[in-house]
Amino acid sequence: MTDSEKLDLILSEMQDLRQRTTNIETSVTDIKLTLENEIRVNIQRVAEGHLDLSRNLHEALKIDNEKEMLAIRVSVLETELRRIKAKLEIA
Repeated sequence: MTDSEKLDLILSEMQDLRQRTTNIETSVTDIKLTLENEIRVNIQRVAEGHLDLSRNLHEALKIDNEKEMLAIRVSVLETELRRIKAKLEIA
């Protein structure tokens, strides 16, 4: 193999490496665009939906807590009413 043939072979391999590098760069660019334009947006949508669900749950729990407090107050009032009735019956 002559020096010229060797150089041609090396140049050919270099051309192939350049083409592969270009393909890889194109793929990386596509991946970055997908990340930026689709995945990030979708993650943000999921996060916003989660936040809304969290708010709704908090509101529902708040109502349940208010019901609990009302039930406790009713129970206390019933107990007090029984005591008052018992005192009136004795008197």
